[in-house]
This record gives sequence, structure tokens and C-alpha cells, in this order.
Amino acid sequence: MPFRTKCVINELKQNDMPLDRFSAIVGRGGLIKPLSSGVYEVNEAMLNDLYNSHYSEDVVNLGGMIADEVRKEMPNARAVIADPVVVDELDDIARVAGHPKFERKSIFHALMQKWIARKFARSQIKPYEELRLIVVHLGSGITIGAHLNGRVVDVNQGHDGEGPIAPLRSGTLPAGDLVRLCFSGKYTKEEVLKMLTGEGGLFAWFGTMSTIELEQMSMNGNKQAKLVFGAMAYQVSKYVGAMYAVLEGKVDAILISGGIANSKYFIDMILKRIRSMAPVHVFPGSDEIEALGMNGLMALKGDIDIREYK
Repeated sequence: MPFRTKCVINELKQNDMPLDRFSAIVGRGGLIKPLSSGVYEVNEAMLNDLYNSHYSEDVVNLGGMIADEVRKEMPNARAVIADPVVVDELDDIARVAGHPKFERKSIFHALMQKWIARKFARSQIKPYEELRLIVVHLGSGITIGAHLNGRVVDVNQGHDGEGPIAPLRSGTLPAGDLVRLCFSGKYTKEEVLKMLTGEGGLFAWFGTMSTIELEQMSMNGNKQAKLVFGAMAYQVSKYVGAMYAVLEGKVDAILISGGIANSKYFIDMILKRIRSMAPVHVFPGSDEIEALGMNGLMALKGDIDIREYK
């Protein structure tokens, strides 16, 4: 955190950007308590949860911490986070798991899903709060959400690996086999967790998370690469179908974003399975900087409230 904070301050000073001219620093939201969507001021309660990893540990926790440190150098600025990964708007029915000791949780690419949904709504000259959307984010992890009138009422819990195969995440694994592997004595808890997220998915299969490499391998006749890469697209399509059912088959659009959306080969494999459900719009890339900046601007203009974290 100190290293990254220093990099930010040095970059500003080297480009002659007066620190007293800034109005806000917007950090990437971390693993804190479940929240409604929105912009939240970084305060002592939030910093305590981030520094101590009360909810979970991840590099994303640095966002709010760095924003607060940078704020100390900017006398007129406020430090905030926007749409953290723990945004939780699930319907109660979506929380129910198959055993009372478990509950489904909402941890997903909230920042990008919400931002792409709002961008699409503006392009249609309609309020986001009046649309029924399925939003797919294709990054190192993959999350697919059902957006109903401004709320993400169901989504796969991408942080722990639930959902489709992804570049670094295994996705949902056969539960019984996973339990037996955990108690085999061959692996530590940390090793199993890395299998789920961090060293799972495409990385576990091929030693790379690069979908560009996987696409090339598939097109060059590597049968295993073609099968696994195709399975990832197949599973993304299945989860889109699940969210289609959540929205009762009434979907205004399916939106696809993220770095993997640059692959026409991969997107075409998905489109052949989902294009009949609703109009599909592809937003290649993952511009989180734009999403953070525009959330900060909306908050400063008063278009959305700056909320207190309690």
C-alpha cells in the first residue's frame, strides 16, 4: 500500500498536477460487509475492515486504503469507493442453498456490471431502473448477473469460484469429489483454495490464463484447448440461460463486457446459444478507470448520494 500510494503521488507531481485542485479520489471497492450499490466515503469503520481483512483478504482491499492515503495529500478532496465487489441486492430466494448451514452470497464484478448496464440504458434513453438485463463480465473471473429494475437480484459468487470455468478460477466443481479431495491428506487448505481461484480454470489446464493463446491453440488444431475453451463458452451460456429463467424470460438485452469479449471466436461460441433469448450487445474491454471516475463525478454533482459506511 505505501509503495502504490507513493507511485500515485509521484505521477501527479511529475505531471505538474496541483494536489489542492482535486475534489475526489475514487478507490476500487474491497471485501467489506455486504452493501447496496453506490458510492461510499472511506471512513474509520471501512479502513478497520480493510486493514484487518475482517471479511476476506484480496488485493482489491487496497483500493480504499490507497484512496485514503492519497487524500491526506489533497486538502480539498474526499476519498470514496464505488460499487464494491460485495454489492448485495439478491432476492431472498436466490440466497437459499441446499443445506441450512450454507447461504449463497453476492460477490461479483459489481463496478463493471453496473457501469455497463447504466451505459447501455443511456444509449437506449431509458432509466437503468426500468430495464431487465443479463450482464456478463468476462475477466480473470467470470460473473453473470440478472439486473431487474436497477437491482442485481441473482449472480454467481465469482470470488470463491462459483460459476463458469474462467482464466484463473475453476468455476463450480463436483461437490462430492471436492470434499473427498479436501480430506485426502494430499493438499493443504491453502492449496485447495488456490485450485478454486488463483490457480484454477484455464491456468490449471494449460499453465496460462491468456485467452489469446487458448484461441490460437484451438484454431491450430489443439483438441484439448478447443474442448476446454469451448466448455468455458458453453458454461457461460448455461449461466446466461439460468439468469434468463430468473427474469422469467422477459429480458430487454444481454450485455457482455470484459477483456475476453475482444475475442470474436469466443463470443461467437456464446452467441450461437443465447442470441435467441434477447438482443445481445458486446462491450469489449474492462475500463474500470472510466467506471470509477464517472461514479465519482456523479457523486460530486449530486446525481447520486455519497453514503456512510457503518
